[in-house]
Amino acid sequence: MSEQIIIYVPCDAAALSVGADDVAAEIKREAERRNLGIEIIRNGSRGMLWLEPLVEVVADKGRMAYGPVDVKDITSLFEADFLHGGTHALSHGLTEDIPYFAKQERLTFARCGITDPLNLTDYEAHGGLTGLRNALKLSPEAIVDTVTKSGLRGRGGAGFPTGIKWKTALEAKAAQKYICANADEGDSGTFADRMLMEGDPFVLLEGMVIAGLAVGADTGYIYIRSEYPHAIKTMNRAVEIWQNAGLLSGSGKTFDFHVRRGAGAYICGEETSMLESLEGKRGQIKVKPPLPAIEGLFGKPTIINNILTLASVPIVLDKGADFYRDFGQGRSRGTQPFQLGGDIKRGGLVEKAFGVSLHELVEDFGGGTRSGKTVRTVQAGGPLGAYIPPRQFDVDMDYEKLADIDAMLGHGGLVVFGADVDMAKQARFAMKFCEVESCGKCTPCRIGSVRGKETLDKIISGQNVAANLALLEDICELMTDGSLCAMGGLTPMPVQSAIKHFPEDFEAK
Repeated sequence: MSEQIIIYVPCDAAALSVGADDVAAEIKREAERRNLGIEIIRNGSRGMLWLEPLVEVVADKGRMAYGPVDVKDITSLFEADFLHGGTHALSHGLTEDIPYFAKQERLTFARCGITDPLNLTDYEAHGGLTGLRNALKLSPEAIVDTVTKSGLRGRGGAGFPTGIKWKTALEAKAAQKYICANADEGDSGTFADRMLMEGDPFVLLEGMVIAGLAVGADTGYIYIRSEYPHAIKTMNRAVEIWQNAGLLSGSGKTFDFHVRRGAGAYICGEETSMLESLEGKRGQIKVKPPLPAIEGLFGKPTIINNILTLASVPIVLDKGADFYRDFGQGRSRGTQPFQLGGDIKRGGLVEKAFGVSLHELVEDFGGGTRSGKTVRTVQAGGPLGAYIPPRQFDVDMDYEKLADIDAMLGHGGLVVFGADVDMAKQARFAMKFCEVESCGKCTPCRIGSVRGKETLDKIISGQNVAANLALLEDICELMTDGSLCAMGGLTPMPVQSAIKHFPEDFEAK
């Protein structure tokens, strides 16, 4: 066994769900039976989820892709000499040449699927830690200024300028400050946070430390939804490796991490509810002001950013504000990891600069519906996002252009629906979702969602449709204007968009 061949098999939860562990084990057994020397590295996912498990073999030309690989395919792969890039029915050539992957602009996900997620040396060899080292040479004000000039905005959905939030916390006077990474990724069709934590956890830790240097915080909390056991395990191990490496030794700076399991509630994705949960309380909205950047966790100034926001910071400090700002358009700068789900042929993650059209994402990358039916609508921005009809698929995917058509980007999740979807039932689902997930603190959300669901039931059954549609509009207006947070405030968005674009589904039967 003189030759040692490297094979990559993803450890991402999506790959595991379709047998990646069994595939890796069978490749190892088959190599031993044939007396061949191999090394199997468990990497993150490249984001081409329809090809998982995607097995990659390091050949002379580069990493050759095979997928989706099943245990029953292993013998034929060896017989086709896939260890040297041999042709097989499952072969896709060089991974980097697969059109889905080659047409992306990978900044935040630059290493995901390429490196061993828990190998710090591998992380550094692929550009990691450069941003942190640059930040250690700068003043807090200079770090904040760089992030501000980059145009980076919150990737959790609100789109608030990151530099402004950091500046607020920097200027707050307090002996103790905190950085909180919000990984309570609960929107339908979203999985980018999970993919990043499982595939490149060190980039999140690096971003959090840079944020700490910027605002004067030495402690960080990573709040991960309870439904992500693999991400929680990976992040805990990554924190241990990071701390043992002593990366801040000699700098006079320290930073401690704490990984916390979420409470299983959608509302804890809202920042003040998340803080309540972190403090051991019931996850419930807090009235603002004060802003968390002034008075947050345990009453101290706290920066709360989404995983993708914090993971974008290292490349900003590495390549500079101008480099990052050159991607995107208008006030939406940099890249956005879009997540394609629902009835779609090629579901997965696509990182593109702001400005890509919805049509390009759904048709060119996604390949249309998996069912073969025509696309009737796409819901953008999670369960509280608008339904966008095909006639608006030419919209540029950025914060402002989506707002112009009464839609929102949210966390970048896109759920595709085929021709047979009933939009009245989808509108009812929005109200029902709010009823179940509301924290109950404010009346418009708590009661409005129940009344909205009841009214939609009457509309669906054909009772006084015109009058009930008028009543539903009043309920939506009240929820939008009177709710304390986006839970109730945005629930009307999918309802009103469904009525506006698909009125035929609400007509008396």
